Amino acid sequence: MLHIVACIKQVPDTKIIKMNPKTNTMDRASAPAILNPYDAHAVEEAVRLKKRYGGTVSVLTMGPPPAVKAIKKCIEIGADEGYMISDRAFAGADTLATSYALTKAIEKISQIKPVDLIICGKMTIDGDTGQVGPGIARRLDMPPLTSVNKIKEINVEEGYAIVHRKLEDGYEVIQSTMPCLMSVEKEINEVPYSSMTNMLKAARYQPVIWAVADLEDVERTQLGLKGSPTIVSKVWAPTKPSGGEMLEGDAAVQTEKLLNLLLEKKELFAVKGGSAVEL
Repeated sequence: MLHIVACIKQVPDTKIIKMNPKTNTMDRASAPAILNPYDAHAVEEAVRLKKRYGGTVSVLTMGPPPAVKAIKKCIEIGADEGYMISDRAFAGADTLATSYALTKAIEKISQIKPVDLIICGKMTIDGDTGQVGPGIARRLDMPPLTSVNKIKEINVEEGYAIVHRKLEDGYEVIQSTMPCLMSVEKEINEVPYSSMTNMLKAARYQPVIWAVADLEDVERTQLGLKGSPTIVSKVWAPTKPSGGEMLEGDAAVQTEKLLNLLLEKKELFAVKGGSAVEL
């Protein structure tokens, strides 16, 4: 039976979030916390694979106690089990420390039930790095399949998976050994409304929560801030651009005005002899 672990994260809704003008930091209290949209598609795809091949879907997250809500949302989508690692020692983790902590949690989950496939969203909307998934794969010594927009076949018995990976000008078909890790695009599926049965199950569900002490063979120097070589030295809100100049008249008049403005600012260039020269 197929056992899929979906790695998820609770993030602030970036459509609503604001910046603190005094501290130039993200005001997380200004926006509600939601399940990372890419991760919702990852969980939905895991549920579809479970229905197609049979098996179990477990979700895993790292975060503070309120992140339980993200796990409950995954149960609504159709996941079977939820695990969360929560400890002050994880605070301030960058992608390197995060992938290490999640790897240790996956190793513990695999002791309960061997893991055949790990599935993640392509990236999180609060970080946009796309590094955690491949980082987990590297630590577990399994193939990372990134930018997956279609899972064509999973064969646990023969130990392979066939997927389509999104490219700039199309897609490529990849066959990989299993177990493997996939990070998926949003377009891989549509997340439907949850059924009433799943919503009731999610309301009552309590995930398994582990602290650092519950994990095995953990090097604490690789957790949280201590294990994070990435340093954000400064964060600031971009300045708003000043108002532009409206060009009036018909197309010919506007074109002449625009050309004159460009010539005045010496921002119009032509190519001569293979190099750009100023007109």
